[in-house]
Amino acid sequence: MTRHVLRVDDLSETELAQVLDRAAELKAAPRAEVAGTLPDYSLTMVFEKPSTRTRVSFETGMTDLGGHAVFLGPDDIGLGNREPLRDTARVLSGYGDAVMARLFDHDDMRELAAHATVPVINGLTNDAHPCQTLADLLTIREAFDGLEGVKAAWVGDGNNVAQSFVVGCALAGVELTVATPAQYGIDDEVLERAAELGGDIETTTDPAEALRDADVAYTDVWVSMGESGKDLDAFEGFQLNSELLNPETKVMHCLPANRGEEVTNDVLESERSLAWKQAENRLHAQKGLLAYLLA
Repeated sequence: MTRHVLRVDDLSETELAQVLDRAAELKAAPRAEVAGTLPDYSLTMVFEKPSTRTRVSFETGMTDLGGHAVFLGPDDIGLGNREPLRDTARVLSGYGDAVMARLFDHDDMRELAAHATVPVINGLTNDAHPCQTLADLLTIREAFDGLEGVKAAWVGDGNNVAQSFVVGCALAGVELTVATPAQYGIDDEVLERAAELGGDIETTTDPAEALRDADVAYTDVWVSMGESGKDLDAFEGFQLNSELLNPETKVMHCLPANRGEEVTNDVLESERSLAWKQAENRLHAQKGLLAYLLA
């Protein structure tokens, strides 16, 4: 049976730990040693949405592992327009060893995976961003010498990044409190999945409550790519700034950031910021995932 990673909980607790361990090993290993991991393997990358981190990290990651990546943008493939998704899945399966797709609709990702005979990796949909969560957990593990006992807070919009982070924290055993405006919270289905995994997840509409004992605070833009009509007044008080944050709390952001909106420039540029380590760890976490699925 072909293995896909469309949501972070497509990995078990043990498998998640193995992927993070592999990512850390590859990050620490000499480049020449890493290059023997996936020699001559091929990754097809399908993009409906533009990206900096996803494209560069996957493409560079495959090169580092000894393979190569092929980029297909919206004008190259016309996903679902020129031919059915199932036909695209079958064709791409015959050309490469895995497919990474960055799409709008999560149902399209499921359709792609249902007919692919090689692993399909979700590089982002409107519902989930599992690869970002792998990088987030790797970053927390590095910053706190492990995941056990870490208290995290998500502050802002309950978007795709937040929803994957909720489930990832549940899988990894990270205590998490989520603070969102009432109308922009985490989907009930996501909270149910986290609960089934035994996650220690609390929700609130009070950012100060979420941040009270947090070791690390995480935020993202309040308006995601392709969204419109959002009530930004609902996010008043949700900005990560030096007044809201405890002095020792680390800060995470998946980028790109709207400085002065969800986070202040001084916080993002401070020594407490883990955002740049997160961005780098997209590369290493994805190498760990690719090696786990293909090696």
